Amino acid sequence: MQRLTNLAARLETAAEALSAALDPARMQPPLPVSPTQLRVLTLVNVRHGINVNGLAEALNVGPSSASRLCDRLEALGYLRRTPHSSDRREVQLVLTPAAVNVLDELSRNRRRALESVLVRMPETARQELVRSLDAFSAAAAHPAGSGETREPGRRTA
Repeated sequence: MQRLTNLAARLETAAEALSAALDPARMQPPLPVSPTQLRVLTLVNVRHGINVNGLAEALNVGPSSASRLCDRLEALGYLRRTPHSSDRREVQLVLTPAAVNVLDELSRNRRRALESVLVRMPETARQELVRSLDAFSAAAAHPAGSGETREPGRRTA
């Protein structure tokens, strides 16, 4: 058990280093949106068809707070509310091309930041890291005891 505790502590340290390397606040040029607004854009990007109530639930805030966030992002030109494709009474949130550009730029910046760290690692360590991260992702993808198995790197809805 002590060995797992030590491993978890080392992983936590590595996760903090990774988080620091990926921190949008450190990106140059700075992002044109706040961290909370970035989280909204990211959620809308990965949860196609999400509405304000779904966004509120994902952010763990009230619907009125989520709606105000959407209002601000709409005013900035990053978000649109459109009728849902399957139920026109429902409104879905959709990213604008400007928002997609922000997310793409963030992804490019993060990859460059990761590459600048990876290049300083020996090739064998990089290969081990990929194998270990794949195994970690697979283990984290389903709750303990669920009996589920999934290919590493494969995501489900």
